[in-house]
Amino acid sequence: MEEKKPHENVRAVERALEILLAFRPGDKELTVAELLTRVDLSRPTLYRLLNTLEQNGFLASSGEPQRFRLGSSVAQVAHAWMANNTIAQLAQPTLRELWEATSETVALFVPEGTYRICVAELESPQPLSFRRGVGYREKLVLGASGRTILSQMPLSEDDLRRYLTDPNQDVAALAADLDAVRAKGFGTSHHELIAGAVAVAAPFFNGANQVAGSVCIFGPSVRVTDERVEHFAALLKREVGNLSRALGHQGEMGRVPSVARR
Repeated sequence: MEEKKPHENVRAVERALEILLAFRPGDKELTVAELLTRVDLSRPTLYRLLNTLEQNGFLASSGEPQRFRLGSSVAQVAHAWMANNTIAQLAQPTLRELWEATSETVALFVPEGTYRICVAELESPQPLSFRRGVGYREKLVLGASGRTILSQMPLSEDDLRRYLTDPNQDVAALAADLDAVRAKGFGTSHHELIAGAVAVAAPFFNGANQVAGSVCIFGPSVRVTDERVEHFAALLKREVGNLSRALGHQGEMGRVPSVARR
C-alpha cells in the first residue's frame, strides 16, 4: 500500500479536528447532512473521518439515519485540560496586561450561587490603592464586578428577587440597570462598597456561551476619573475577549442570549 505523504497526514488531522469543532454548545447529536453544512468536506471523506473518529472514541453514533455525538475520548481530553488549567491560571496574562496598562488593582471574580468570589488579584503598586484579596466574597447584586456578572444571566424580575440584599429594593430599577450594563458590555460603581473607590468591570464567557465571571479594575476616585473609566472599559472589553476565547468561547463578544425581564 502506498504510504501517505506527511502533508496528507497533516491535512487528515486538520479535517478530523474540523469535524469535532463543528459541534457547538447545545448540539446533542448531528446527522451527516447537518455536518456537511458546517465542514468543507465531500461526503465520502466525511464518512471516512467519522468512522476513524468513532473507532478512537472521539465520536459515537446511533439511529438511522446515523446521528453522531461527541464521545468519551473528548471528555477525557477535556478533563485533562481542566485539571491543569483553572480559570485563575488562564486569566493571569489578562490580569497582568491590565495591571501593567493601568497601575491599578485588577481582580478576577467567579459566581457562586448568589455571591461572587475573588479568585485572583494583582494589587496596585501605588501608595494609595484598594484591594479585596483572594477569597473575598460578596453578593452579586452589589458592586460593579457582581452586577456585571448578574447582567449576563437569563433572569426574570421574579428571579432577581432572590439576589437582593434589601427586600424593599426596586427590582424594576435593578433590572433596568442590569440591561444598561449588558448593552454597554461593562459596569461601574462609585463609592459603593469602599468609600472613595471607583470600579470598572466586564464579563467573560466559557465555551457554553455562559457568563463565567468578571474582571474588575478599581482604584481611588482621585485617579480613576470619568475619562479613565472609559479607557479602562475599552481595555477590559478587549482582554475579557481574549480570556473568553481561552476558555473556549467562540461566539462574538457582546452577543449573548437575550435576558427576560418580566
